[in-house]
Amino acid sequence: MVTFTVEDLEGNRQDIEAPDDMGLSLMEVLKASEYPVLATCGGMALCATCHVEILAGKASLGEATDVELDQLEALPEFYPTSRLACQIRISEELEGAVIKLRGEDN
Repeated sequence: MVTFTVEDLEGNRQDIEAPDDMGLSLMEVLKASEYPVLATCGGMALCATCHVEILAGKASLGEATDVELDQLEALPEFYPTSRLACQIRISEELEGAVIKLRGEDN
């Protein structure tokens, strides 16, 4: 299990614990935790409705792929720490990360 923190659109933070051995994406865990993540493309990096900002722990997650960057760059506003939650797998690299929801604030 890994533990990371999620900051919602109102600035409230909550620690989330998720299994790191099931191949889940961050998007799936956020939806299961009932956060307002649309994820209309179902995790294929085609819609950017699962846009998040990595406030802490970005270095351990690696770089965004070209497909992910294409979607992020199409948003009205994105940040150097922006990622698509569908492209981040739940793994040890997420331990201690702080993730801010951004999907609906753009």
